[in-house]
Amino acid sequence: MSTNYPRLSKEQLEKLRKTDFSQIQGLTSAEDELSAKYGTRGTQSREEFDAKAKAWYYGELLRDRRKALGLTQKELADMIGRERSYINRIEKGETDMQLSSFLRIAAALGIMLRLDVTLG
Repeated sequence: MSTNYPRLSKEQLEKLRKTDFSQIQGLTSAEDELSAKYGTRGTQSREEFDAKAKAWYYGELLRDRRKALGLTQKELADMIGRERSYINRIEKGETDMQLSSFLRIAAALGIMLRLDVTLG
C-alpha cells in the first residue's frame, strides 16, 4: 500500500521506540479498544471481527496491486476465470476466499508468496 505520510528520521524513530506510552494519560492501547468494542481474544465476537479485518486487509493489498498494474476488476477476473463481482467482493473484504483463490489472484498480479510451516 502506498501512503503519502512523511518518513521519520532515524532519531525520531529511535525516540518513538523509547517512548513509554502507558504513562500518557488518556491513551489506551489498540488491544484495550478492540476488547472493549468486540470482546477479548478468543470470544466469538472478537474472532469474527479479526476474520473480517484480515479479509479487508488482504483485499486492500490485492486492490492496490491490481490498480498499480493498471488492471480493471474485469480484466483480473478474466485472468483467473471468475466473475468481476467476485473480485469486487474480495477487494471490499466481503467474502472469505479460499487459499487457492488467493494464490491464483496473487500469481495473476505477480505477487510472490512464501509459506512457512511450523509444526509444534
